Amino acid sequence: MILNTLFPVFAVIFLGSVLRLSGFVSRDFFHASDRLVYFIFFPCMLFWKIGTGDPSAGFDPYLFAAVLASVLLVFVLSTAYIVFGKVGTFQAGSFSQSCYRFNTYIGMAVMLKAAGDSGVVLFAVLIGLIIPVINVLSVGVLIWFSEKDYPPGQKAWYMLRALATNPLILACIAGIGFSVSGLRLPVFADNTLSLVSMLTLPLALISIGSALGIKKLGSGFRLALTAAFFKLMVLPAAGFFFMKMFGVSQIAFQVGMIFFCLPASTAIYVLSSQMNSDTQLASASIVVSTLLSFVSLSGALMLV
Repeated sequence: MILNTLFPVFAVIFLGSVLRLSGFVSRDFFHASDRLVYFIFFPCMLFWKIGTGDPSAGFDPYLFAAVLASVLLVFVLSTAYIVFGKVGTFQAGSFSQSCYRFNTYIGMAVMLKAAGDSGVVLFAVLIGLIIPVINVLSVGVLIWFSEKDYPPGQKAWYMLRALATNPLILACIAGIGFSVSGLRLPVFADNTLSLVSMLTLPLALISIGSALGIKKLGSGFRLALTAAFFKLMVLPAAGFFFMKMFGVSQIAFQVGMIFFCLPASTAIYVLSSQMNSDTQLASASIVVSTLLSFVSLSGALMLV
């Protein structure tokens, strides 16, 4: 099961690296592909999966409680490491995000193979609920440790804008609303969204691969490795503990373990760049976390 589930995902990621290194595809293609996936294709997929799924099977309060508790615990521990481990203010925001921010695309790709449609719907609703929390934590640390002097009110406005304009959150809200409304998509609309969804994960995984490279490790390797320890060891351990404590079982437990073992999101680079944090550390964290996640995800699949 592990090979059948993970090999296709990481093979497509590897293809993205090969395409970039060979020059077969230009950087402009990857840039355009990233925008298409983030703003159009993936939101369409989320809306389609949630909107056409069983609304009663889309939310597990105990799973969400376990995920929330685990993320908050790792946030506190990683912030303590920033303060007492003497992580520089320039690196703090990038480091913090790398400890708990997850790669949605890899998660959805693994979920499709490992948990089926019911797991995908559960995962889609989960990320719609947890992404706002993670965005607030990420932006909060970036602002708190920033060397830039933000005018009064700008910090809160930046957080609110980041949440209100996030296409993944909006798609999840729209999908949940459509699902509980009792309406059904016309066949032509369902077929269109199905076709668009087929494009989403291959393009997303290829783009992830194009962003990976040993040269990006640089001087941030040590901190990136520490962040990967928090993301791929501490977070899964905390998640396992809280899920057992809250009585999460069956498909929800499977979804939770896969979620906890996902690598860091490529979005940490974008947010670090926008808010004057260490983009080299962000790049190194993405590379290290993605490569090591094959081990963590293999462990998760063995447990479930």
